[in-house]
Amino acid sequence: MRVAFVGLGVMGYPMAGYLVKAGHQVTVYNRTLEKAERWCDEHGGDHAATPALAAAGADIVFSCVGNDDDVRSVVFGDDGMLAGIPAGAIIVDHTTASANVAREVATAAAGRSVGFLDAPLSGGQAGAENGQLTIMVGGEEETFARAQPVMDAYAKAITLIGPVGSGQLAKMVNQICIAGVVQGLSEGLHFAKRAGLDVARVIEAISKGAAQSWQMENRWQTMTEGEFDFGFAVEWMRKDLGIALDEAESNGASLDMTRLVDGYYAEVQELGGNRWDTSSLIARLEKD
Repeated sequence: MRVAFVGLGVMGYPMAGYLVKAGHQVTVYNRTLEKAERWCDEHGGDHAATPALAAAGADIVFSCVGNDDDVRSVVFGDDGMLAGIPAGAIIVDHTTASANVAREVATAAAGRSVGFLDAPLSGGQAGAENGQLTIMVGGEEETFARAQPVMDAYAKAITLIGPVGSGQLAKMVNQICIAGVVQGLSEGLHFAKRAGLDVARVIEAISKGAAQSWQMENRWQTMTEGEFDFGFAVEWMRKDLGIALDEAESNGASLDMTRLVDGYYAEVQELGGNRWDTSSLIARLEKD
């Protein structure tokens, strides 16, 4: 297919590369031109000066940017994707954003006979680089069926959750669950150290039982050693938790733990951990 990819951050850069490897004709747009040029030198695709030009003639336009305002900036206006994308094409937004902005874009896209999927990601930078992302999707079944085989290039699991906005809501569930798991693991490791236990032996024992988690398997050692240069940054986690907390205000969900952990991440930021990964919750427990 002819596809476009808008946003070459730590996720989008390798994802767009996998689309080339899958045989698609790819045009990219990035706010920083030098990064788009570097991507083209590496992968052999084309780059465009605006999202509208990138979208011109595309069958599917993918985007992966920062937040709601960033989504609006690349979708709307004279230079936005909707100004260039042909009727019958599809926009797939991989940004982690609000369900409201997903519905806003979907409505505008429908007015131009363009399909839309909100498709936030889980798996982080490593998942993007290895083509092993998990994708939660909101949208119509027919649109999903057309886009799924293309997304397979960089995904290990793709699930249609429900109508537009459902992908973003599922991503909120994902981040809520991660926040609780990382906080529990942080306290467990901190407790084990204070109790004088051999942490490695404790993990060997409990990781075979009900306490097991991806975070435990992959982060316990680096957390114990105070190394936080992996995965998803604290500032982005706080953005995501903020989206979930805002949604909870409107749907009536009680997110007591999520609000608490968001405050703990604020403390990590005060320690200078804005760009540390999410496992750095343990740092606030061991700062003394």
